[in-house]
Amino acid sequence: MIGLARRADPVGSYQLIGDGEFSRFAACSFDLILCAFAFDNIPGADKRAGLLSGLRELLRHDGRIVLLGSAPEIYTHEWVSFTTKGFPQNRFARSGDAVQIVMTDVDDQRPVVDYLWFHEDYLRLFARSGLEMIACHKPLGRHDEPYAWQTELAVSPWVIYALARGQRATL
Repeated sequence: MIGLARRADPVGSYQLIGDGEFSRFAACSFDLILCAFAFDNIPGADKRAGLLSGLRELLRHDGRIVLLGSAPEIYTHEWVSFTTKGFPQNRFARSGDAVQIVMTDVDDQRPVVDYLWFHEDYLRLFARSGLEMIACHKPLGRHDEPYAWQTELAVSPWVIYALARGQRATL
């Protein structure tokens, strides 16, 4: 993904950082931070809050974090590029439980293990991390698109949160 970004925008700064290794970045130095599906893979509220609080400290005062995550429904429906039919236990999962899904549009058909987090969990996480949700989007597929959408036309598999600095985090 970083290679693709650099080819599309060679003057941009794209970096892969280790788990919570934010020390090489100055506080208040980023206008925008994108978290794409990272929080689906992090167990435990404390770990999630610590990481998000660290990202908050990197934001300029008018900066934004865009957090893209899987909606809980992704683990209980069938999708054009995901299947959950082999994991009926997903339907009984609670906040923080491990859930499984298979990506059908890649060669590697091994199940992906994620952690289930509901919207209310994210709202608590944002408050705990000193962030304010300024927008929440749940995009749907459209009939005029060239895809054989399944559930995507009625239920969004994704949630997109736009976040701004709020009150200082209290962990």
